[in-house]
Amino acid sequence: MTSSNASEAAKAVIRRNTEEVQGGGNFAVFEELFADDFLDHTPQPGRTPDKAGARELYKVLRTAFPDFHAEIHWQLADGDRVTTYKTYHGTHQGELFGIKPTGRTIQFETVDVMRVRDGKIAEHWGVANLFSLMQQLGAAPAV
Repeated sequence: MTSSNASEAAKAVIRRNTEEVQGGGNFAVFEELFADDFLDHTPQPGRTPDKAGARELYKVLRTAFPDFHAEIHWQLADGDRVTTYKTYHGTHQGELFGIKPTGRTIQFETVDVMRVRDGKIAEHWGVANLFSLMQQLGAAPAV
């Protein structure tokens, strides 16, 4: 497989995770896409940096925002690493970080880098604009 083909295949794995798992709540696909030794270099507060922690975070988000989905603005691949810039959208209908449901529609941006090894997501680094999310939920002051 050429470097270009490998990069396109890696991007497809990440897009499938974004659309089918995060956006569709398909956890059978999560099990298929994530390596057993997955390592999150930037886990969210209260989450372990492993596959179980990622699964738990996705389930928490899907419970808090049943219509959770992402708009992928762009993806860049460099070999086995894929950088994705996206905006998440959803309606706050379940508890999140101790915040009771508000019914508010939210959106927040993220930039993720994921490494794909043998067709599976093996590593993650990311930054999410959680301050903006907390502002939209009324848990942080508006600036």
